[in-house]
Amino acid sequence: MAASGKLTVFARQLSTSSAAAQLVKPPVQVFGLEGRYACALYSAASKTKALDAVEKDLKGLQNQMRTDPKVRDLLRDPTTKRNVKAAALKDVAAKVKFNAATGNLLTVLAENGRLSRLDGIINAFSLIMAAERGEVVCEVKTAKPLDDGQRKQLENALKAFLKPNQTIQLTAKVDPALIGGMVVSIGDKYVDMSVASKIKKYTDIIRIPPSEC
Repeated sequence: MAASGKLTVFARQLSTSSAAAQLVKPPVQVFGLEGRYACALYSAASKTKALDAVEKDLKGLQNQMRTDPKVRDLLRDPTTKRNVKAAALKDVAAKVKFNAATGNLLTVLAENGRLSRLDGIINAFSLIMAAERGEVVCEVKTAKPLDDGQRKQLENALKAFLKPNQTIQLTAKVDPALIGGMVVSIGDKYVDMSVASKIKKYTDIIRIPPSEC
């Protein structure tokens, strides 16, 4: 079966409605296998009006994945058979009262041996939901933490990329390897203004033999 056909079937599996003949297009495009699963989940949750419930489930699950070793082991252990994982996750989803779409996602991922992709799928779904609310996700990496004034100045500059009905969701991270400057990603745009990238550029130029210049 073609990849697009499999994803259509997957969306139908996620949906508790019999009207899942067509995928609901998300408000923003996300890429890769994780993006395709996230889009299928968005479609199924949209049809059952469960977007907020599913997002809450996934945020809670992602937090557990990062803080609870038992949850990580259950998801990542390659020695556990797929059907055993699927059954265990189905039971867990019922006990914690996950939305049906969330539970079905976990079961399908377990059966297909793709639970290792779950964190990426959750991140992709979060991007879709941010776009659903008119938020534009922006990540800024700097060599040193931004102070309040720098953060405010950056937010004002980034607003030039927004449409009138959009708001910015800024996440700031520190990466000393950048040395200075910053790396900015906003929506599908990416700009590397770090000192490290400039050093690499000039180092590469210097390494080129004179005859090739």
